Amino acid sequence: MAQSNQTGSLSRRMMLIAMGWISILLLLGGLALDRTLTSLITQNFDDQLGYMLTAMIGSAEIGPDGEVFFNRPLGDQRFLEPNSGLYWQIRGKGHDDFPSRSLWDRTLRVRGDHVDAAPHAFDSREFRGEPLRVVERSIILPGSDTRWWFTVAASRKDLDLQIRNVRSILVYSFAILGIGLLVMVALQTLYGLSPLRRVRL
Repeated sequence: MAQSNQTGSLSRRMMLIAMGWISILLLLGGLALDRTLTSLITQNFDDQLGYMLTAMIGSAEIGPDGEVFFNRPLGDQRFLEPNSGLYWQIRGKGHDDFPSRSLWDRTLRVRGDHVDAAPHAFDSREFRGEPLRVVERSIILPGSDTRWWFTVAASRKDLDLQIRNVRSILVYSFAILGIGLLVMVALQTLYGLSPLRRVRL
């Protein structure tokens, strides 16, 4: 009887230890995978904004009045629709802002306290109720001594939706995996120690 009680206690301890390790490993693995996938999704979103920024810079010229203009229209129709969630703006010190029609009566805040050799991205909450993902770069255009700040901003709505969907899939997948592993451990522990339960003093 004592042997049986010891076997049962050992079985429970082994199950608890195994469940604890499985839970910890699943949590750490899930967090690492979530961080990796979130970074990839955000990077892809930033790359799309970067392509738009590059197109802006490639289309920009300086007119006879010293102001910037585009020698060809930008392709995305959302730049023309007020409050569409996709915006651009060009700013130069001593010049009027050159904004997209989608900005309507708003302007993008430009962080002109440093020089960017390449585009950089950041989050902004300057528009109430519309978190933005912003990509900007400073550049001196041919024919001008002014440092111009080119900025493209997009609502984070689509980006956040993609991240939420990925996280939902991760939670469901790891929950199913965790339950399966815990059941397997329980069965292995119970059946693995079953010969010991038949031992009698």
